[in-house]
Amino acid sequence: MTHTLHRRGSRESLSKDYTVLTIPAQGHNDPGSDPKMAEFLRIALRHNPKNIGSLKMNMYTHSAEDVVRHASKLGHAVFDNPTTVTAFLKDLQEADLGMSVVVGGVLDTVNEAVHAAGLARHTVEVSLGVWGNTDRLPAEDILEITTMCGHGMVSANLVKAMVEDVKADRRTPTEAANRLLAPHCTCGVFNPARAADLLAAMASKE
Repeated sequence: MTHTLHRRGSRESLSKDYTVLTIPAQGHNDPGSDPKMAEFLRIALRHNPKNIGSLKMNMYTHSAEDVVRHASKLGHAVFDNPTTVTAFLKDLQEADLGMSVVVGGVLDTVNEAVHAAGLARHTVEVSLGVWGNTDRLPAEDILEITTMCGHGMVSANLVKAMVEDVKADRRTPTEAANRLLAPHCTCGVFNPARAADLLAAMASKE
């Protein structure tokens, strides 16, 4: 089960949000995998990712070069369009790192991107949503942002504060997303480009 599975939002919004991750299998191919994680991230950087990360580093807390240099255990990259995902997957196939790769996004669009890369998917995971007392959850538009951090490190109250800052012209949506929200998602699966769009939409409401 990947922590990127539970992203929420409209099809239009999610069509600008694709996660690609790689991780070794413990006891199978993890020995010597760190250089492969670094190479995964190097290849990702050729394709203008909106974020990259590995464990406790992402490109909004450290330089991209530092994230690559210290890559360990896993690699994450986030993109805003399926064409780029296809190009990235083609490069990964050519690199033949020997690691499983998971692509997250709207299923039919991901399928098209994978097929365009000349690949066949192995498995599909889908989210069944949140069960229980859902009345205690934040509003849906807040969840569209907070669920982009699969470990729950971007708080609903911080998102609300950023919406108020944008409304009051204290920050632009991009500043709020890049400088205040993205750094909290330490492993780098947060999409600040999409977050900026969502903040702007929330701030424009009466």
